Amino acid sequence: MHSLDSLDEINKLDSGNVLTSIEKLGAQIKQAWREVKEGEVPASCPLAKNVIVSGMGGSALGGRIVDSLLADRARVPIEVVTEYNLPNYVSKDTLVILSSYSGNTEETLAVASEALNRGAMVYGVTTGGALGEFLNENGFAGYIYQPKENPSNQPRMGLGYCIASVLAVLAKCEFINLLDSEMEEAISEAEKLITDYGANVPENENVAKRLATKLKGKVPVIIASEHLMGSAHTFKNQLNENAKAFGLAFDIPELNHHLIEGLRNPHEIKNILHFLFIESQHYSKRVKIRYPITREVVHKNDIETEVYNTRGSKKIIEIFEILVLSSYVSFYLAMLYGLDPTPIPWVDYFKQELSKS
Repeated sequence: MHSLDSLDEINKLDSGNVLTSIEKLGAQIKQAWREVKEGEVPASCPLAKNVIVSGMGGSALGGRIVDSLLADRARVPIEVVTEYNLPNYVSKDTLVILSSYSGNTEETLAVASEALNRGAMVYGVTTGGALGEFLNENGFAGYIYQPKENPSNQPRMGLGYCIASVLAVLAKCEFINLLDSEMEEAISEAEKLITDYGANVPENENVAKRLATKLKGKVPVIIASEHLMGSAHTFKNQLNENAKAFGLAFDIPELNHHLIEGLRNPHEIKNILHFLFIESQHYSKRVKIRYPITREVVHKNDIETEVYNTRGSKKIIEIFEILVLSSYVSFYLAMLYGLDPTPIPWVDYFKQELSKS
């Protein structure tokens, strides 16, 4: 594909309505927040001493984003599990949130069975499948939703549901104080960004299109900190699945203790790396000081860098801002590579082979 400003070329490549799902992210968040708040949660969930969010791939991203966001807001520990097993400490005092878009994720179903055996409090987030049946059979509360705002029906493009539902459950169980007005403001800001970065906005005025153009032919290295680390992980996943592109994510300050020594070899890699620093006014003071120094070190190693300064006035707004940005950038990068972002043939192949075992 030659031009990101040709809607005809975009529509030809985008067979699965991925672009429409991105445009409906705000509507997804709205729907999930409202429906979970109106629904039931485990009666004793406010008494839980810790929370596990179990999911894989796109279904785990909501948990990762929420976990990063809530480090300074949650009154109990929250852990994301992307394994077949639960941590040993899980007991009747644990709330286990099972997240699987399809409801048929092998690892999540294994965790569901273990949570049942441990007597944990259970809440499910799914469109149905085996997880929906598990919740119904055992009388567990859950959010079994119609993904009407995700026409692509790809789990990674339904992140508005995934993130907002986990936030709503935690708010309803009184683990966080999150007001409807805060969510409304975050949705409003996300919808402005959806417009600003949309396919109708030409590349010379569109941050997401310009960034995708710079990342073509490169290995994106996403750098973030604190409340945006889950968002950086999401960015990496979206690059993998939508653009079929290799990507990495690292966090400051951790990377300052090792990664900056690993920029020398192999020498050829300098030509294909492109560091994207996601900078926020809401990072802590010492972390903010590290960003320009880290960028200088990367420059001195002859590696290209880019800075994206978030524009959100609150942490929760920035979470959705980076979700919108990563969704668009990964979509536009797929267009530049001449690829349909919808199919995930290697993931599908892997699942088929695994099912034979």
